[in-house]
Amino acid sequence: MKSLKYYFSIFILTSLFFSQSEQPYPPLDLVTIPTSGTLPKGSFTLESLLIKDGGIVPKLSVGITDNFYIGLSYGIQDFIGEEKLNFNKPMPEIQIKYRIYQETETIPAIVLGLDTQGKGRFLTRYQSGNNDIENFARYEQKAWGWYLVASKNWDLAGNTGIHIGLNRNTWETDPVESNNPNTIFKDNDLNLFFGLDKELNRSFSLLLEYDFALNDNDPEIGYDLFGKGKGYLNAGLRWMVGKNIMLEIDFNDISKNYVNDQTPNNEKEYSNRELKIIYFEKF
Repeated sequence: MKSLKYYFSIFILTSLFFSQSEQPYPPLDLVTIPTSGTLPKGSFTLESLLIKDGGIVPKLSVGITDNFYIGLSYGIQDFIGEEKLNFNKPMPEIQIKYRIYQETETIPAIVLGLDTQGKGRFLTRYQSGNNDIENFARYEQKAWGWYLVASKNWDLAGNTGIHIGLNRNTWETDPVESNNPNTIFKDNDLNLFFGLDKELNRSFSLLLEYDFALNDNDPEIGYDLFGKGKGYLNAGLRWMVGKNIMLEIDFNDISKNYVNDQTPNNEKEYSNRELKIIYFEKF
């Protein structure tokens, strides 16, 4: 919690020394969850997410119409460091979002989307003690998959947006014990998430979200390999540095839900601190 206050203080103090620029489009995502925001027609964003262990996830998104955009992303692990580069998959992941209903004074905007980019490393095998766990293909935190999101905004001393959605991932597989080598287990329950973004001024926005992770907590697995059933609480601060560039510092998994077998008793001491750089342009 001390580190969270420390980084937020740095961002707020720094804003005193820079000119302010209005954000050019609604947020496409918060820290991780999708919103009902879409890119303007004829525009694109280049995004780089710097994650733990020297990883990077670059993403290109293009606005086809005001209500529809597509994107490609590619996860690279150990991008910074002395270890060998690791690529999550041979092919890039995809993002598709279509807004099926525009926001009005009484009705929220509604979008339907697909996002195959998960969080962290893509793992295909895991070993715990003397038990090999086979038939395993998933991200450390699963991709959203298919999702439906509703967003509503109000002008409350600056824009305040509320976002709530459902998602389902039907392809990422979970671990099974080695005595069932031919079994493929999928915890593909319908999941729920929600979040909010609050403009602090024309340049800064506060982001807060919660992912219930209902598709990653099935007791049939027999143990918690990736999560403790507490869901993922995330927060972030987004800074519009100039007309075309945004910086964002994120605190991922404040709830310390993720299980890390490399730490004693699988306990995390801190949340993941991540940096997101977004460049926006029209063509």
